[in-house]
Amino acid sequence: MTADPRQPDEPKTLQDPLAEAMRVVDLASERGLLVRLMGGMAIRAHAPDWPARTRRVEVDLDFATRSKDRGAFYQLLEAEGYTPDKRHNALFGSKQAYFVDVPRSRPVDVLVDSLEMAHSFGFADRLALSSPTLPLAELLLSKLQIVKINRKDVLDALVLLAEHPLASDDGAPDSRDGLGAINVPRILSFTSNDWGWWRTVTGNLDVLDQYLAVEATPEDLDLNNGRAVLFDAKTQIAALRTAINDAPKSTRWKLRSRVGERQAWYRDPEEMGHAAR
Repeated sequence: MTADPRQPDEPKTLQDPLAEAMRVVDLASERGLLVRLMGGMAIRAHAPDWPARTRRVEVDLDFATRSKDRGAFYQLLEAEGYTPDKRHNALFGSKQAYFVDVPRSRPVDVLVDSLEMAHSFGFADRLALSSPTLPLAELLLSKLQIVKINRKDVLDALVLLAEHPLASDDGAPDSRDGLGAINVPRILSFTSNDWGWWRTVTGNLDVLDQYLAVEATPEDLDLNNGRAVLFDAKTQIAALRTAINDAPKSTRWKLRSRVGERQAWYRDPEEMGHAAR
C-alpha cells in the first residue's frame, strides 16, 4: 500500500482549481454519478492555458448534476473535505447547493437539473452527452442568456465559438478524447420557441460582433498553446445568427414578438444567497 504523500493537516482537495474540479468530476463518475463542470472552470477545461482565464484570481467551482444523483454527490463533496452551507442547502438544496473548501477559501455551487437566471434551460437529460463539462451548446447559452453581459462573459463566449465547430450534434462525448461541437439545433430549440431567448441571444451576438470590431486585441484569443484558434469567431457568429434567424418560429414566438420590448422578456436572477456562474 502506497503511503499518502500529503502532510497530516493538508486538505484532500488540490490547490489548482481546475485540477480539483476535474478530480471531483472523475470521482463522481467512478461512483456512477452524472456530474459536469459549468462556469469558469468549464471554460478553462476547454482552454486550460488561455491567459484571459488563467490570469483571473478565480477559484470558484461550479458543478451541474441531476436530481437522481444530488444526494450522493453532496455526500461525496463532504467526504472530500467540503463544508456544506446547511441552512442554504436545507432551503434550496433540491435546486442549488453551496459548499466551501474552508482551508482553500474555495466556494462550490452545485446546480441540479437546470440553470435558472435571466433565462432558464434544463440539462438533466443532457449530462451524459458530454464530459467533463456541460455540452458546449449549454455552456454557450449560459453566457448568451446574460442580459447585461460583461467583458469576461463576452470573451468566454468568443473562445467557445473560436475553438469548436457549429454542428447538428454535440461532437465528441469527452473533450479530453476529441473535439466537442456546439449543437445548433439545441440552441434553436430555445430561440425558435421563446422570443425572449431569441431577443437576448441575438442581442448578445451583436455585442460579440461589436467587441471584435472595436475592442478586441490579438491577445484576447491567444490560447497560449502555440497555435491559432480553430475557427474565425466573426464567421462563427454570423453563421449562428443566420441559423437562429432563418429557423422557423413557433406560434408562441410569433405572438410574443408582437409585444416586443414593451414587456420584460427576461427575469432578474433571484438572489438566493449564492449565485452559480
